[in-house]
Amino acid sequence: MAALSSQMNIIVEKTKNLIQMCEVLQEENDLLKLEVQSLQVAFNTSSDKNKQMEEQMKAMAVARSLDSSEADKDAINEKILDTKQKINDFVREIDKCISLLK
Repeated sequence: MAALSSQMNIIVEKTKNLIQMCEVLQEENDLLKLEVQSLQVAFNTSSDKNKQMEEQMKAMAVARSLDSSEADKDAINEKILDTKQKINDFVREIDKCISLLK
């Protein structure tokens, strides 16, 4: 009977140890779940910020292309004015030649 009692005490002690280990593991599991949630929030936030930055990059690229086309327009306008000036110079020279011929 004493052997049975000592075996029962050993089983009770081992059961208590298992319950304690289970509680510790449950607490660790809860902490890990919280950490996973916080990491998911951080990931979602960084992912959203990444998308915003990509949109800003696209907008900047469009703005630069528009800006460069403005520079092209300015260059074209300058060439047009230069060409008009040359035509005016030729017309004046022709007028001088005509007046000399009269």
